[in-house]
Amino acid sequence: MQKRLGILTSGGDCPGLNAVIRAVVSHATLTYNWQVVGIPYATRGLLERKAIPLSIHGLDLRGIDPLLNMGGTILGSINKGDTLAHVEEIVAGYHALELDALIGIGGDGSLAILNQLQKQGNWNFVAIPKTIDCDVSSTEKVIGFDTAVNTIVDALNRLTFTAASHDRVMIVEVMGRTAGHLALQSGIAGGADAILIPEISYTIQGVCEHLAELRDRWGRRFAIIVVAEGVQIAADSSQKPSSQKPSCGIGQYIADELCSCTNHQIDIRVSVLGHIQRGGIPSASDRLIATAFGKAAVDLLANGQSAQMVAWQNGQVIAVPLETVLASSPCLVNPNHFLVQTARALGIYVGEESILFG
Repeated sequence: MQKRLGILTSGGDCPGLNAVIRAVVSHATLTYNWQVVGIPYATRGLLERKAIPLSIHGLDLRGIDPLLNMGGTILGSINKGDTLAHVEEIVAGYHALELDALIGIGGDGSLAILNQLQKQGNWNFVAIPKTIDCDVSSTEKVIGFDTAVNTIVDALNRLTFTAASHDRVMIVEVMGRTAGHLALQSGIAGGADAILIPEISYTIQGVCEHLAELRDRWGRRFAIIVVAEGVQIAADSSQKPSSQKPSCGIGQYIADELCSCTNHQIDIRVSVLGHIQRGGIPSASDRLIATAFGKAAVDLLANGQSAQMVAWQNGQVIAVPLETVLASSPCLVNPNHFLVQTARALGIYVGEESILFG
């Protein structure tokens, strides 16, 4: 009897999701002769008993396969709502749709919820990690992160010329939630002068002194500062120490504090990239990882393995128990990581070495 495989995308979208769907459908169909259905809008589709038949040529446009380079997700996704309030109905939806197995693509939050559902429903389930935050543990690469870094670097390249032309300090606020991977890697690659991440404390005075050194020692009258959205207020902030999340946004907060520190002697602009970081055509790296993950997930299910997450380690795809992954997620930046040391060696301000957030 032909097996029926479901696939869904959950949480925030990112480039590369459609490439995973493409790989799963192609491999499951051509290699195992399985039927593949897409579950629209993640667990909502299971709750509403909805499934979309997927075939390797179903979305061809005059022979052109658009899924490899299309951003977003053709299945739709959700990252809100109280899924766990409908556990029994969602579990029943899996069986009502006559699924033999399910592949879920998501970040650590989505995977934690899906893990609870698969345990309660005794599903055959394999997870694929995706997140522009790069905070899923046990894997060196995740879908969407590389493209997001490239998008930010492109923005930094553009802003640098404007900053230099007008002698301005450009503050660029990027995503990442409580993890600083996106800010750190894009900041280094984009030539930032300062990078502020949640894992390392910083001072406004320290940033001001760094800007002054750029001006007085090197004649630089402009600068690029990359700020992760999850950064806390500065250790020497004029705001109350109990405040952890400025109402104006962390980028604007940094700008206001720097203006006060320098007696409004510097010209500052703030750019919040926001959801621009989630969009766009997936990079070659994300397409490759997505394809490899999709193929590996199908093979795991074909071999009778469940409750696993595919992961990239040492140049290859492996399987890691989902419980192991979730126990150590989210994965944050180690303040002693070689990329942090590299940034400092290049003269980039990355906070105070002696003051670390726990």
